[in-house]
Amino acid sequence: MHDIVIRGGTVFDGTGAAPIEADVAIDGRTIVAVGKVTGSGREEIDARGQIVTPGFIDVHTHYDGQVTWDPYLQPSTFHGITTAVMGNCGVGFAPCKPEQRDWLLGLMEGVEDIPGSALAEGIKWNWESFADYMDAVEASPLALDVGLQIPHAAVRAYVMGDRAPALEPATAEETEQMARIVVEALEAGALGFSTSRTVKHKDVRGGSTPTLKAEAAELHGIARAMGKAGKGVLQLIADFKDTDAEFAMLRGMVEISGRPLSITIEQDDRWPNVWARVLHNIAEANKAGLPIKGQVPPRATGILLGLTSSLNPFVMHQTFRQIWGAPLEQQVKALRDPEFRAKLFAEEPAYPAGEIIEMLCTAYHKMFALGETPNYEPAPEESVKARAEHSGKNPREVILDMMLERDGKALIYFPLMNYHCGSLDDVQKMLTHPNTAFGLSDGGAHCGIICDASFPTTLLTHWGRDRTRGPKLPLEWLIHGLTGRNAELINVLDRGILAPGMKADVNVIDFDGLKLYSPHIVNDLPAGGKRLIQHADGYTASIVSGAVAFRGGQPTGALNGKLVRGAQARPQGVRVSTAAD
Repeated sequence: MHDIVIRGGTVFDGTGAAPIEADVAIDGRTIVAVGKVTGSGREEIDARGQIVTPGFIDVHTHYDGQVTWDPYLQPSTFHGITTAVMGNCGVGFAPCKPEQRDWLLGLMEGVEDIPGSALAEGIKWNWESFADYMDAVEASPLALDVGLQIPHAAVRAYVMGDRAPALEPATAEETEQMARIVVEALEAGALGFSTSRTVKHKDVRGGSTPTLKAEAAELHGIARAMGKAGKGVLQLIADFKDTDAEFAMLRGMVEISGRPLSITIEQDDRWPNVWARVLHNIAEANKAGLPIKGQVPPRATGILLGLTSSLNPFVMHQTFRQIWGAPLEQQVKALRDPEFRAKLFAEEPAYPAGEIIEMLCTAYHKMFALGETPNYEPAPEESVKARAEHSGKNPREVILDMMLERDGKALIYFPLMNYHCGSLDDVQKMLTHPNTAFGLSDGGAHCGIICDASFPTTLLTHWGRDRTRGPKLPLEWLIHGLTGRNAELINVLDRGILAPGMKADVNVIDFDGLKLYSPHIVNDLPAGGKRLIQHADGYTASIVSGAVAFRGGQPTGALNGKLVRGAQARPQGVRVSTAAD
């Protein structure tokens, strides 16, 4: 008698191999058979007509605060995630001296758009060191597994105090202290170390992230210590304006340490070809034997504009500010009033020089109606600009009418990154590059303007089934990227593949019925904080360590998740042959 038997599904084992029709048997926390299972199960799941995959691994989330109060880490677990890694982009909450708590909250609120009031209410701060933070997470109830990375910004502030946000260079002694703290975190079970070198990352007061100008001596000093410890992965984001020089410094971290590095890859309209140069440099590094990957998303990084989100194209209009923050019904009533609308359309707001807000409010060629079933690859002729030209209307009128649909709850999709060419053709090049991995969902972050935790569902539906504006991608290859390949990226080799002896993290998915819905706002964070969530149909069951944790994307109450402490070896005796990418 097995604990669970999944019957008759089409099994994609996570290696990239072609699928087979098979049963999957689970005893305790372990897969014990894949094939024809004759014994019965205490629980049987009928997977006929459905696909069976390893649980999905999200290597790029920002649930660093939420993980201490929310066992379910929604919305990621609506989309088959069974392992989530946080502490990315150099931001997080440990190590932290008591007097630095408010500053770290403000940094996370600014960089990742997580309501500071929710973080302040939800976080209990029963830690100072990173090891203490890991203990606090481990003691929290969890429905899925989580892995933690130690963030550079917190380490830098812990060592340098006010000199860190002032962007001062670290002394040799301070670098040595930081390196020691990072190694202590790795010894305690941190999966890696992350940092940020982008001007996009600012705290709630507009100050740059404290790691922005960290010098080579500091970064290489930390990397050297990681190399001596023989532990941990590296993760970072950078602007790469001086592409080759910046990459050479970051490549040096890998040359010195031998540790794997993953780098955010996105196309920025301001420098639309930098991503390709970075990928070229990554490929050259791999030819030299250096383990560097680009972390890429499966769609554009999409800003959601609307009356319910944190941003819309009228926020700089003084007329709109008269009703901003009022109940939605009151805003809708005012925006349907002809006199109010005329005043709103006639106004020319003053935008701050050099800020992205003007583009987000006026780049009508990059604004699209999202709809209740979102299209993440809209054609240029569907844009607000094209609709206005076709109808002879003011683009602002087109935008406002879009926003007022669904009683003011409709959203406008603004593909900020990765949509310079008006399609996902460049994203396809990123996804299929031999030296990239799937990431950048930012689950738990950008609560009021972005909802990309649904990336796994986009990979399966858009790229594996529905795409019409270009080629699709093989489903077995996509699933490999979400599972076995991401397990290798962060060196947790006990999961990501369906084989006897492996950890029993499994998804049963009605692939034909898999459907993604439009994001919507809920006010369920601590202190009534709001966030965007996005549901999907089709996730029949998600199993975490041998327990059904989610049915239809909804929690069952099973709390079989745990903190992943450090690299996880392939279980003894397991032999896995991974198909070539």
